[in-house]
Amino acid sequence: MEMTTSADGTTIAFERTGNGPAVVIVGGAFSVAADGRPLAEALVDAGFTAVTVDRRARGSSGDRRGSTPADEVADLAAVVDAVGGEAIALGHSSGAVLALYAASEGVPFRALFLSEPPFRFGVDEPDPRLGDRLQAMVDAGERGEAVVTFQLEGVELPPAMVEQIRQSEQFDALVALAQSTVYDATLARLFSTPTDEMRAVAPVTILRGEQTFPVLVTAADRLAEAMPHAELVIVPESVMHRPDPAATARVVRERV
Repeated sequence: MEMTTSADGTTIAFERTGNGPAVVIVGGAFSVAADGRPLAEALVDAGFTAVTVDRRARGSSGDRRGSTPADEVADLAAVVDAVGGEAIALGHSSGAVLALYAASEGVPFRALFLSEPPFRFGVDEPDPRLGDRLQAMVDAGERGEAVVTFQLEGVELPPAMVEQIRQSEQFDALVALAQSTVYDATLARLFSTPTDEMRAVAPVTILRGEQTFPVLVTAADRLAEAMPHAELVIVPESVMHRPDPAATARVVRERV
C-alpha cells in the first residue's frame, strides 16, 4: 500500500497496479481497498492503471473525529495528486455519490463512471438523525450495534439477511469499519438529491445492473433524467448491486 496525506493531516492508503490512464475506484459502504481488487485486475487487463483506496476510517487509512464529506473529497484529491494529478473516477454505491460530489468540488476527474449511486431524491429517506445515532453507538463501544443499525436503516437490508451477516465470520471485519457508517450516513443525508453543481458535472456515465434492488433502479434512472448529458448504461452481467469486473471495465474502456 502507498500512503498520501489529506488536507487535514489524515493518512490515506491506496494501491495502484498496471499501466495507462489512472482509474480511481471509490468503494461503497463497508468496502476497503482489497474489495476492489477484482475490478482493478479487470481494469489493468483493459489497459488502465487501477487505484484502489481505503476511504478514511477503513483499512490502513487514518481518521479524524468529526470528519465530513468535504474531508473525503480532500482525501480523493490527495490520491489523485499522488497518482499523477488527473484520473478517471469509478465510484460504486456511496462511493459513486462521493465521486460525483468530489468532481463538483473541483477534484480533477476527467471522466466519471457512477455505479448504482443510491440517491433518494427526497423519497423514503432514512432517519436524518441516523448519523448521530451511529456515532453515539460507536462512542459507547457498541460498534456491532452500529453496523447492524446501518445495515437495517441505512442500507435497508432485510432483517434475516442482517442476522445472517451478524452470525457470519465476516462480521468482525465489518465491526472494524463501524466509524465509517457514520460518514456514509452523513453523505447520504446531505446528498440525498444531487446538487446543481453535481448535476452539471461531465462527462458522466451511470451504470446499473439489469437485476438489482428496485431503489437503485429508480435512483439510476432519476439521476439520468436529472443529468440529460449523462449516459445511462445497463450492465446485464452486474447482479444485485455487485458490479461485474470485466463488464464494468469494458464500459470504461469503450468511453475513454
